[in-house]
Amino acid sequence: MDTTTQAPPSSRWRSLFRLEPGEGKALAWSFAYFFLLLAAYYVLRPVRTEMAVQSGVKNLPWLFTATFLASFALQPVFAWLGSRLPRARLLPAVYAFFVVNLIVFHGLFGFDAQAPELAMTFVVWLSVFNLFVVSVFWSFMADVFSTAQGKRLFGVISAGGSCGAIVGAGVPAFLVQYTGIANLMLVSATLLTGCIACIHGLRHSTRSADTDPGTPDPERALGGGALDGIRAALSTPYLGGISLYILLWTYSGIVLDLEIARLFAESIASPLERTRLAAQMEQAVSVLALLAQLFLTNRLIERFGLAAALVALPAINLVGFVGLALAPSLALLVVFDVARRAGEYAISKPGREVLFTVVDREAKYKAKNFIDTALTRGGTVLSGWTVNGLKALGATGTILAMTVVPIAIAWAVVGLWLARRQATIAREVRP
Repeated sequence: MDTTTQAPPSSRWRSLFRLEPGEGKALAWSFAYFFLLLAAYYVLRPVRTEMAVQSGVKNLPWLFTATFLASFALQPVFAWLGSRLPRARLLPAVYAFFVVNLIVFHGLFGFDAQAPELAMTFVVWLSVFNLFVVSVFWSFMADVFSTAQGKRLFGVISAGGSCGAIVGAGVPAFLVQYTGIANLMLVSATLLTGCIACIHGLRHSTRSADTDPGTPDPERALGGGALDGIRAALSTPYLGGISLYILLWTYSGIVLDLEIARLFAESIASPLERTRLAAQMEQAVSVLALLAQLFLTNRLIERFGLAAALVALPAINLVGFVGLALAPSLALLVVFDVARRAGEYAISKPGREVLFTVVDREAKYKAKNFIDTALTRGGTVLSGWTVNGLKALGATGTILAMTVVPIAIAWAVVGLWLARRQATIAREVRP
């Protein structure tokens, strides 16, 4: 008879996810929160695609610019509210605001789903909504988890978002013919309402950690002014480094998107075949990212440090774009794009969020929100204009790919500096 003593299931879970005692509830609430949040977004993502088509391809540059302007305008409003509302009221208020928006869109789509003005408004709104609510989520994570916890848990928490994306995308895929577009707004609103319950659950499960001696009271308003986050993001060396890291990332993404469009058009004649390949790539990204988030990210950061997570994506881009410049092919493009996006979701994104665990609470919400929304959208617009300008001057796909090589090297250097600076600040904050 086998007398080997097996570890209880709870011990196996703690070992698998590197959990310390008392972290299980906080991890579960965070996982559920991100699951519901990305499910709410992915329910609506196909609607945005359709609305973009209805808006007309010629209007897309204007929609990108409008998204940037809307993000920039919303950020000071959020910062002003953060200066006056405690976290317990601020975060639910943000999600309640977007729930009301969705209810309004439900009525508008039910009245006239073909209106071009509605289509353009929804494209801009969802583009702002996506970055904004995810930024607020990660601000909360950086607020309630320490640096050490973030290195172990942020990858697993990201897996909650990946699961939510998979489930959310399945809702319109299988049900839109029965529900119609308008009712998808109510499905998303319901999921978003669940996020508010998760916020309350997470606050209660982490209350003792938030109220350690010397820690600012999380139930007090942030204080300060509406523009403090913008000033900090652009003038503080550490936050400025994060901003630069984001801008370099956006440029490489724009160049790759253009290469995908070009090689897809040149290599595959059938729109249905292009759609099928794109769907297969999405599935591959989802599976690889989920597996890495659950089983690789925390081990990678614990073993090799935060620098490994911040340098991984620039390294993937360096190798991929050199390959595309020397021998462009559809097969290489597919492998590169899948690796890049899986690496972004599973490794780079959790690593970037750890960077914010060492800044003060005001920067976690105000400066981070500006970087994640307005600056990111502004970087996309600026990168698009830059690439279009280079193409107007005669730059080919090979030349554009080679422009990313020095960008990727600089991107990796910035990542290394940020990792070292983060470690230094962490030691200063917790001697």
